[in-house]
Amino acid sequence: MKTGSLEGGAREERPEIRRNRLPESDGSPREDAIPGRNAVSEALRSGRPIDSVLVAKGERAGSIVALIARCRDRGIPVKEVDARRLEALGGRNHQGIVALAACREYASLDDLFAAAEAKGEPPFFIVCDELEDPHNLGAILRTAEAAGAHGVILPKRRSAGLSAAVYKASAGAVEYVPVARVANLADTLRELKKRGVWIYGLDMQGEVWCRADLRGPLALVVGSEGRGIGRIVKQQCDFMLSLPMAGQISSLNASVACGILLYEAARQRRGL
Repeated sequence: MKTGSLEGGAREERPEIRRNRLPESDGSPREDAIPGRNAVSEALRSGRPIDSVLVAKGERAGSIVALIARCRDRGIPVKEVDARRLEALGGRNHQGIVALAACREYASLDDLFAAAEAKGEPPFFIVCDELEDPHNLGAILRTAEAAGAHGVILPKRRSAGLSAAVYKASAGAVEYVPVARVANLADTLRELKKRGVWIYGLDMQGEVWCRADLRGPLALVVGSEGRGIGRIVKQQCDFMLSLPMAGQISSLNASVACGILLYEAARQRRGL
């Protein structure tokens, strides 16, 4: 019998294709886009939650340099993109820079532990390893909230963030699930283990999922749509779990597979 991984369903579009496709633009900014140097500067000054800042390739003139420095001081990812992408996201008057607003403020690891402590429960976290599809991330947040998870952890780079698309896909669950964004997932997993959390990853070579004891402090690692869990992150996992696959398809959509494990953990933790 084959075993499933978190590498996406058969019909799921490859991440590189999604990244290269430009959204349709009528010249107006996207809902969560903040285009223009003055607008970005004011958003940073006000402390508004920012998911990431996009800068035109080769654009390093005038106030752009200072804006990039301010973003880095706040830990906001800065990405170089083609000017056409800036126009598609922020309209024609983007001035070489567009900030993408986060739908809510990111939490810290301590906030996630505090959420578990407030409920008197052992920590129950989801860690997304380079999950780039906002619809998958939104679906995971929705299921995490329903299953009683205490938070989600994302890397700053090569990951979907708390965008308007994620908010919509989560059906508003992002309002109730704290989401932490970290610079290095492997280091974060090491910190979680020092704080008594067991790390479970999902992989085709893992043991059958229903045999695992998921009642204690745990973090479930969800791999990316195309590559699964990265090698360095996998090395930090204490256990690897897999899902039996009886059909012709060799893997499940990341959010679907994650949902199965979340509800198995919820069942065990509630003694059902």
